[in-house]
Amino acid sequence: MYSSTTTTDIIPSQKPFISLDTHEHGAQVDFVKALTDLLDELDENFSDLVILCIGSDRSTGDSLGPLVGSMLEDLNTKNAVVLGTLNKPVHALNLKETRLHIEQNYASAAIIAVDACLGQKQKIGHLEIGKGPLQPGAAVNKRIPPVGDIYIAGIVNVGGFMEMMVLQSTPLSVVIPMARFIGLGIFMAISEDSRSAVR
Repeated sequence: MYSSTTTTDIIPSQKPFISLDTHEHGAQVDFVKALTDLLDELDENFSDLVILCIGSDRSTGDSLGPLVGSMLEDLNTKNAVVLGTLNKPVHALNLKETRLHIEQNYASAAIIAVDACLGQKQKIGHLEIGKGPLQPGAAVNKRIPPVGDIYIAGIVNVGGFMEMMVLQSTPLSVVIPMARFIGLGIFMAISEDSRSAVR
């Protein structure tokens, strides 16, 4: 496990965010609208869009990001660059070089950062979306600089004790539906948008 975070550390405390229960009726529509609104707020400040899906395929709980990235690849997302998939995950060991790649090739890009996180038991299956960066690696005390202009954090299990073991034993029955929810929501939000395709 490389890059998971805890809810208490993932979100800048001064930034407002939206919390959604991915199982609730209408949540997908609310997610698409929230992401579209956040992208509209950034519209004048970027020309390209990078979706940075952080995590490891070696831990079920931490595989949320790579699953989202692979699903976006399968959906043939044309108007964004997708980094972080099951075949090519982005995690603590290569996040620095990934950042450099983004800076060199997409200097004016907006970044949507997607990652798994841990939280309260009653919040499992919820996601949190907001403006600002997330903090990869917080759950395992890795000092990784914050990343992203918009963050999407999916709560996959309970935090507070033995986080690495909790992530590694997280059921895929929790992670895969959430990854589908996030992947489809991102695809819908950026497909409905009028931004030109990334070159």
